[in-house]
Amino acid sequence: MQRYGGIEAGGTKFVCAVGNPAGELTARVEFATTSPEETLERAAAFFREEGTRHSLDAIGIGSFGPVDLNPRSPTYGYITSTPKPGWANTEFAGAIERATGLKVGFDTDVNAAALGEARWGAARGLDTFLYFTVGTGFGGGGMAHGRLLHGLIHPEMGHIRVPRDAARDPYAGACPFHGDCLEGLVCGPAIEGRWGGRGETLPDDHPAWDLEARYLALAMVNFICTLSPQRLILGGGVMRRGHLFPPIRRQVCALLNGYIRAPELIECIEEYIVPPALGDDAGVLGAIALGERAARGTA
Repeated sequence: MQRYGGIEAGGTKFVCAVGNPAGELTARVEFATTSPEETLERAAAFFREEGTRHSLDAIGIGSFGPVDLNPRSPTYGYITSTPKPGWANTEFAGAIERATGLKVGFDTDVNAAALGEARWGAARGLDTFLYFTVGTGFGGGGMAHGRLLHGLIHPEMGHIRVPRDAARDPYAGACPFHGDCLEGLVCGPAIEGRWGGRGETLPDDHPAWDLEARYLALAMVNFICTLSPQRLILGGGVMRRGHLFPPIRRQVCALLNGYIRAPELIECIEEYIVPPALGDDAGVLGAIALGERAARGTA
């Protein structure tokens, strides 16, 4: 059976794994994201070692961004204008390809997670859906008519604007580029900056979660109205607080106010806004699927 490598590259940690077309992981490692040189060499060394045991056919990378996904661009495969210190304008895909001698598939971390969920998880059987991760930042990706979302560059759904009531929420936002964009209001650092404590330390009845659910519901309504997805999948560290899902669903229905007449939004909203079925492995499994595409020449 073919074996592919996958890298889920986050601003906080890298997850590297080896798996097969059935979605089974045979090796997995996590380590902190440090400097580009150290982190990429550590990832390459993992795959070189795995390749001595069983041959690998290709590697897929799902990376934090922004990234350059245009194959005709001289900076294709680079991380570009990221706020992650030391990582702006870093060649990624090419560096891994040279260090391992393997073909590399490359996309955003959220598009990779979406691909994993489409292949093995909560989006099986769908061709148009969105995947979001709410954690250190906020990212969005997905598919439209069976194709991963690309365009001018790629979706940057975390940087849309949602209304902020300054009287209710005087916090100015955590985004270094835009302040109170969606990411700047709902990401983990925003929760800590606003309330003085990390999200995982706050009880379920803390007012942080009402505000979090409100902003996320506003965002989901914007995406429903603009892209008409068949399902919304919300993952990431913040969304491990499962008590967020019911108020998000309720507020999405209230904000839409019956305008979009789809049964999914009226009769079965619990099956429309859902957590990832693959849990924390969505990103790295999606990266493995990118590797499979690269090996087949269908990336």
